[in-house]
Amino acid sequence: MDRTPYQENIIKRYYENKPEIMLQKLSELATELYLAETPKKRAQLWKRAALALGNLNVAEARIAALVAKDDPAALVTFIEQNFGKK
Repeated sequence: MDRTPYQENIIKRYYENKPEIMLQKLSELATELYLAETPKKRAQLWKRAALALGNLNVAEARIAALVAKDDPAALVTFIEQNFGKK
């Protein structure tokens, strides 16, 4: 598959900024989790959050613990403690 230099540059910038993109996504998911009205919706959001955490190289056991806790506040606290501005 041949890509143009423009496409290559977009892909390169995506991977350079991937941690920031995943943190932004997690922040948005935390907000959506607070507002989720059904258990099905919460389960879908937690699945997406688990994928984003995996993309940030968070240990599977830690991801499973956060998902099992089903507490958006715990997710926010985890994000702040592990990825907050220094």
